[in-house]
Amino acid sequence: MRRIFVAAGLLALVLTLRARPFMVVAYNVENLFDLDGVSAYEDYQPAKYTPAHALTKLQNIAKVVAQFEGGRGPDVLLWCELEVDATPGNTPPDYDAILARYSGLKLTEMLGAKFGPAIADLPSEALLLKALADAGITGYRVVIGENVTADGSGRKQEIKCAVFTRFPVRLARSHPTLDARAILEVQLEVDGALLHVFANHWKSGASDGETERIRIANARTLRTRLDEILRADPNADIVLGGDFNSQYNQKRRYPAMKTTGINDILGSQGNELAVRGPARTLHNLWFELPPAERGSDTYRGEWGTLMHLIVTRGLYDFRGVQYVDNSFAVARVPGLNADAKGLPFRWSFDGPSGAGFSDHFPVAARFITVPDGRPDRYLAVKNASIERPEAEAPVKIEYATLDPVKLAVATAGLPKGASIRSEAYKGKIFHVVGRVTDDNRLAVEFMGETFDVWSFDESLRQKLRAEYQAGATIRFYGELGQYRGRWQFVIQDPDWVK
Repeated sequence: MRRIFVAAGLLALVLTLRARPFMVVAYNVENLFDLDGVSAYEDYQPAKYTPAHALTKLQNIAKVVAQFEGGRGPDVLLWCELEVDATPGNTPPDYDAILARYSGLKLTEMLGAKFGPAIADLPSEALLLKALADAGITGYRVVIGENVTADGSGRKQEIKCAVFTRFPVRLARSHPTLDARAILEVQLEVDGALLHVFANHWKSGASDGETERIRIANARTLRTRLDEILRADPNADIVLGGDFNSQYNQKRRYPAMKTTGINDILGSQGNELAVRGPARTLHNLWFELPPAERGSDTYRGEWGTLMHLIVTRGLYDFRGVQYVDNSFAVARVPGLNADAKGLPFRWSFDGPSGAGFSDHFPVAARFITVPDGRPDRYLAVKNASIERPEAEAPVKIEYATLDPVKLAVATAGLPKGASIRSEAYKGKIFHVVGRVTDDNRLAVEFMGETFDVWSFDESLRQKLRAEYQAGATIRFYGELGQYRGRWQFVIQDPDWVK
């Protein structure tokens, strides 16, 4: 018995040593553009988006990626919102050659004293690759998605998905979809095993029933391809990632939507053990986290879950690639990509070189390769995820725990006559003391300009409207934002009215 025990232990050790651990990260970087001066977006014209702005944004992205794997970075990165190159060359970019060409320069020099037409012509993903290399994060192959939608109009998207991977690429293809970025499929070889990854960026407007019909079409595009793969191999190893512009519980969060793309058409669901059966092939890793910790973006005072990693049953068996149970995480780093309120430190054009990161936190998960070759055996999961509708209410941002006095912008230090109506101050908190205007909506005059006053708390809105008539002085702390072209201060908590 002793020898059998030792032999089993040695076998387990050998299998552990043969396992290949790696990480997959999905990251929406909020509009990373190149510097060729050709852009459909006004904010990314040369007058506003300079090499100094691009340098800040690229280096900040690299700082976030360096938080993974001890600074080495993940082996697979699924990117959203890289600009489609508006001035492509006659041949596809040779990324290794680009890195070799600029190996003697740092990105600070390339976008500084050495900046010129050749560097301006580099696509966004090449600049990103160089930023990572400067940070010691190397070894990636680059796969980019196409940019034509599937409505037959030939309309092109301005941004795309991309995949950076250290694994050999067996196949890559784009799947055009309705009014959204093409879904990028990349087949990877991981220690001889086949891993399918799909980078997604569906139509925006998660809470909007009108745009949900487009996300339904996006979901059908992806589901059709998934079904082709799963018919050939029901236990295929597949990771779906990216910005689905949908909540993990889209159908329950927005009950007016009778059909949703992510839940009804794609089939994303939260019962982890259900993937062992034939009917529910996908598991959404958001369910790995307690409900109160589910959030990678914010909207109207609530946390959202637009970024996703979703896996198939094959990632629970003992063949090929296997998910590392309970490894799903949100990369929220205080003092780096999380601001003083603990919210995503959004990119802004603040100052001569910009500031910030993205309006999304990345999401990550770990995987290993297993040599058993047993698709008939499944990983024993700990605390298997299940769906608990009663615990899945939207997670409110805890503004009551914040001290607006400490967070408020020191307006006394701003230049006289300066306007705060700019990207630089969006999301910042101000102590507002001003006169209520004579308007149909509650508005205040502050620093020589007029701003709407809003709260997502309807009872607070009504109270303020009743108490503050035109000409009265109102005092409060408000978060500066913009809604449908109008600038506004949002009072996030009743205690912010002073």
